[in-house]
Amino acid sequence: MLAFLIQRVFQAIFVMLVVALIAFSLFHYVGDPVLNMVGQEATEADRAELRARLGLDQPIPIQFFQFIANAAQFEFGISYRSARPVTDLIVERLPATLELAIISAIFAVVMGIVLGIYTALNRGNWLSNFIMTASLIGVSLPTFLIGVLLIYVFAVELGWLPAFGRGETVRLGDWWTTGLLTTSGLRSLILPAITLGLFQLTLIMRLVRAEMLEVLRADYIKFARARGLSKRVVNLRHALKNTLIPVITIIGLQLGTIIAFAIITETVFQWPGVGALFITAVRFVDIPVMAAYLIMIALVFVVINLIVDLLYYAVDPRLRVQGGAK
Repeated sequence: MLAFLIQRVFQAIFVMLVVALIAFSLFHYVGDPVLNMVGQEATEADRAELRARLGLDQPIPIQFFQFIANAAQFEFGISYRSARPVTDLIVERLPATLELAIISAIFAVVMGIVLGIYTALNRGNWLSNFIMTASLIGVSLPTFLIGVLLIYVFAVELGWLPAFGRGETVRLGDWWTTGLLTTSGLRSLILPAITLGLFQLTLIMRLVRAEMLEVLRADYIKFARARGLSKRVVNLRHALKNTLIPVITIIGLQLGTIIAFAIITETVFQWPGVGALFITAVRFVDIPVMAAYLIMIALVFVVINLIVDLLYYAVDPRLRVQGGAK
């Protein structure tokens, strides 16, 4: 177990170093940060002074190691557009993105597993066939189109839910804000959460269904039935447990994908999250914000992958046996 953990940690560190190199390259190949920070009336002496203060007159390797050291302390410099620390901008927007991502993930995982089990155990049922047909919508349609359709139906035509914004929020502590404690916040969260989680829901549902159908054909399931165990015990205790082992990996990856691709949903619904901040940074070529977002998303994927690997190692005895044999 220890060797497995050390190997995964070194792999995670290597991935983060590669991503840090890509983020660092943005500062040197996407415009000049000094020209972005000073006005047209600045003299060459002013620019040289700012370049020295930012450490841009140092050799590239030294700049890169300084960038890594600062990133390790979550210091990404000053935003070119707002002239504020990038960390402060991300911290202000992070609660909105995490709240949306967590609710979307819960919606996708719970509904995906439930519908996957139902369609696997009730093959040929008209409702199962309808669910499988309807799931093609979540797989086929792009996220922004789903969002626009939901806005048109539930906000424009029916007027049941708000079309944009986060609604009223409540501050908890020094930096966390939530809309889950207000009626307008909950109503504003419904459409973005469904839009963001629908594709993941259909993917998880289809994966659970395929895995469960395969498990139900296994010999040990036939043996459990021959022993006279009830259908509920066979399906939920024996089949479901083995079905979820390979699904864990996909669910973990999809959780990272939800956070990374919340950009589109936040743009459609004008959700004040980190994704919308990144879109604004791209529009104004705000390199520090873009680099910070890239590193943050990479860190989310690396941490989730590490947790998934450890969970997979814990729930699958074959990996422990192989590790012990080595």
